[in-house]
Amino acid sequence: MSTAVDIRSEVLRQQFREVRQRSEKIAAPLEIEDFVVQSMPDASPIKWHLAHTTWFFETFVLQPSLADYVSPWPQFEYLFNSYYNTVGRPFPRSERGLLSRPTVTDVWKYRRYVDERIEEVMSTLDAQLLTVIELGVHHEQQHQELMLTDLKHAFSCNPLCPAYVDQAAIGETAASDRRWIAYEGGISSIGYDGDQFCYDNEQPAHQTLLEPYALASRLVTSGEYLEFMADGGYQDPQWWLSDGWNFLQSQQIVAPLYWRQQAEHWLQLTLGGLVPVSPSQPVHHVSYYEADAFARWAGHRLPTEQEWETAAQTELASSDSIQGLFLESEEFRPLPASLDATNRMQQLFGDVWQWTASPYTAYPRYRASAGALGEYNGKFMCNQWVLRGGSCVTPQSHIRATYRNFFGPGKRWQFSGIRLAKSI
Repeated sequence: MSTAVDIRSEVLRQQFREVRQRSEKIAAPLEIEDFVVQSMPDASPIKWHLAHTTWFFETFVLQPSLADYVSPWPQFEYLFNSYYNTVGRPFPRSERGLLSRPTVTDVWKYRRYVDERIEEVMSTLDAQLLTVIELGVHHEQQHQELMLTDLKHAFSCNPLCPAYVDQAAIGETAASDRRWIAYEGGISSIGYDGDQFCYDNEQPAHQTLLEPYALASRLVTSGEYLEFMADGGYQDPQWWLSDGWNFLQSQQIVAPLYWRQQAEHWLQLTLGGLVPVSPSQPVHHVSYYEADAFARWAGHRLPTEQEWETAAQTELASSDSIQGLFLESEEFRPLPASLDATNRMQQLFGDVWQWTASPYTAYPRYRASAGALGEYNGKFMCNQWVLRGGSCVTPQSHIRATYRNFFGPGKRWQFSGIRLAKSI
């Protein structure tokens, strides 16, 4: 008779295979030269992502489970560590693009070797190591999103504007009406309180008090953002936080990342190449500063993460599952909100990550896990802001209403956008 551990092991085995194959599918359209480019310190080469996600399984599963395990590539422990100081000194993040060796072929061999060893030990792992396998699967899904956002940034630095996929431009369609969806406020339960996977920063579940509020029924569009720009939004300091205004001036920013002006028209670089900005498409690749400034200009504000999560849980109460535009669609770009949608709240999940007004801090009674895996989330709870909802390059099985993404307020290379909120 199969035990609960046996059943869980088999489920994780299938998830492991699917996620590892998805990473390879993302890399499949690339030329060998694409694998080694690092366009900025925040981004990593595709080759590094493929190796690092493999390093995770080797370091945190194979080494603890096999007493006599010796890696055929011991130097990889240094080269492909990201930020786990408990494990050892990582190779400098800003220099990952200098690693022409090991070769891409070597990294593929590394992946095959570790995958085979994981398959061999999977059925013998105890519940604790199965939990690490599950974390590793979700960790790789995070890197799948990063592979695409990092590749897009690298392509944006190339004057040829290369395309990752063949893709027609979005046709001219009208934007759906923006409505306000009201929520009563009161005491709300925040954080994950189930028996499936979540990250430690989503716990513990706790209560918070909310004033009545409303969220916009859809994301802010590029057309609406163009109105902000035409009204001098980037030149008027009244809309900007002091730090945001300094950020604009120092970086000479006048538009969302990847937008380029050609005569009187705006173009944007996408994973399908350089195309005209679509007014009905959600604006994306904006920083927290830009999202906050737009909200002020529009006479509204950004939602707090507690407001966003409460609204999401309310909307999900009448739905069987999370729906939205995710990585699996292979669209690789946000799309306009549907004009005939039956859901009162659109684009709540997928399309773009939504900036909130909340700093990334620990929930009440939060304690980071002991050991190296305790470095996963907790040590980044400083100078970051929370984003919610996932994007068009987030795997659908990876997202939850309680999921907390976080980036510094000036970061723009992720698919980050805007949903408005207001108090009522």
